[in-house]
Amino acid sequence: MQQVYSAEKIFTGEEWLYHHSIITEDKKIVAVVPSASIENLSTLKYTTLIPALIDLQIYGAHGKLFAMYPEADALFKLYDYCSMGGALHFCVTVATNNYEVFYQCIDAVRDYWKQGGKGCLGLHIEGPWINTVKRGAHIASFIHSPSVEEVKALLEYGKGVIRMITLAPEVCSEEVVALIRSYDILISAGHSNATYAQAVEAFNTGIPTVTHLYNAMSPLQHREPGLVGAVFNHPTVMASIIPDGYHVDFAAVQIAKKIMQERLFVITDAVTETTTGPYPHQLAGDKYESNGILSGSALTMLKAVKNLVAYCDITLEEALRMCSLYPAKIAGLPLGRIEQGFTASFVALDDNNEVLKVID
Repeated sequence: MQQVYSAEKIFTGEEWLYHHSIITEDKKIVAVVPSASIENLSTLKYTTLIPALIDLQIYGAHGKLFAMYPEADALFKLYDYCSMGGALHFCVTVATNNYEVFYQCIDAVRDYWKQGGKGCLGLHIEGPWINTVKRGAHIASFIHSPSVEEVKALLEYGKGVIRMITLAPEVCSEEVVALIRSYDILISAGHSNATYAQAVEAFNTGIPTVTHLYNAMSPLQHREPGLVGAVFNHPTVMASIIPDGYHVDFAAVQIAKKIMQERLFVITDAVTETTTGPYPHQLAGDKYESNGILSGSALTMLKAVKNLVAYCDITLEEALRMCSLYPAKIAGLPLGRIEQGFTASFVALDDNNEVLKVID
């Protein structure tokens, strides 16, 4: 059955269309046409429609950190939090932990899907195959270089659920990286002390993106450009960034944007308050700390859009792309655009650019 959504203005992911309508069928966009051309079709009318935002790194919401509550209810709460901020698609993320927790989280994602849960693209495992020198708030006792056998066991158990893995390329063998790639999992370099040469080699052998640019990685220095310099200087590698003003100064976001252009996309890296487990996150102003270390943001994706516009001299259109079209690109998703053939997933905004309704 066809459904029609009309709006005074629609951002397609490329441009604004005025007084147009989106025709959908079976959760696909079949046409975007001038509203005046539609006859005898019941329409839902809005002021502004934008593509659904996408968050590829978020850990929990509403008091349920997913690693501590590996259950479907935690994901229903996370979808609620994400959708309030315009993100109808997310990768639930688990930081460096033991394998039992990873397996429980894999089971919970499957259970969520069986219950009809929306939005969860799969699991993003961040660590434990990272560099202890750049661990940030991650627990050192879990961190190690993996064997091919342990990686294969995890990937087999998580087949169809594990969507993304953050690792430090300098602590993982070529065989491990190749194995992960063979499961069609997105690999991101992060929590890494890689030299410039090591990072470039990793990029050239199949690692296409970097996790939370600047944070927990070898910095750009004039005698050793590090991982930051490598991603700046590479023509295709993308990177996520956390634009909350705490993880990264807004001026540094501007610098990265000028260099990387369409290769830079946004994550929230958002956590939720918890007092138990290895990661007891406490809200400290507009950010979270764990064991006295900056650990996660309190962002929503829509708040990130607004920060980019207000503090980073980025246009609204480009800020929306950084939060929808570009993460869709790196994740290989038919999202981020409102045009024929793409998934019907978009957000209605009110006159103050706040979420009025989500359509998915």
